[in-house]
Amino acid sequence: MWALPPTDTVLQVLSLVALAAQAMSAALAAGRRRMDWVGVCFLGCITALGGGTIRDVLLGHYPLLWVENPFYLALTAGSAFATILIARAVHRLSVAFLVLDAIGLVVFTMAGCDVAWQVNASLPIVIVSGMITGCAGGVLRDILCNDVPLLFRSELYASVSVVTGLFYATAFGLKLTDDVWTVLTFVLGLSFRLLAIRYKWEMPKFVFNEDRK
Repeated sequence: MWALPPTDTVLQVLSLVALAAQAMSAALAAGRRRMDWVGVCFLGCITALGGGTIRDVLLGHYPLLWVENPFYLALTAGSAFATILIARAVHRLSVAFLVLDAIGLVVFTMAGCDVAWQVNASLPIVIVSGMITGCAGGVLRDILCNDVPLLFRSELYASVSVVTGLFYATAFGLKLTDDVWTVLTFVLGLSFRLLAIRYKWEMPKFVFNEDRK
């Protein structure tokens, strides 16, 4: 069984930033759908905490983060509400939305890997847990906003989460616990996602047309 790594301070700080970022991305999405203030805050909480909740239920990891510490509910709801107040002052909201979502994707992937590691999961489960944590909240946000989830659009998304998780998990196998590795993983994952958006990197598509001969 794998040993438990010590608490990663940098990852904890990045996780707080990512929670706020994901809640803000949800608020921007809610604003495009003309939701009321309660809906904005509710969507912010679901987006920021949904992936981690699904992961913990699947792993049997209790209590849930936001149940054990309601501060996270306050943080995500507050970040979503704050976005209402500053949204009109933010230019190029589409760019802000993608950057905030990318931050959440990368940091939540690392956090998900961390939790799976702590329950002594195998490497494949660690990677899947990271992907669920990173991607599921954004999928819930887009579904509730009646949008096609970013996960299923053209640019690399889930692939970024898998690469980030694999790179981050390398530290577990090598028993590296330095915060520098966390920062390197964050830079790698965020750069990969933003470059995929900028240059429209895509996975091969499966196109089947039964009318073609």
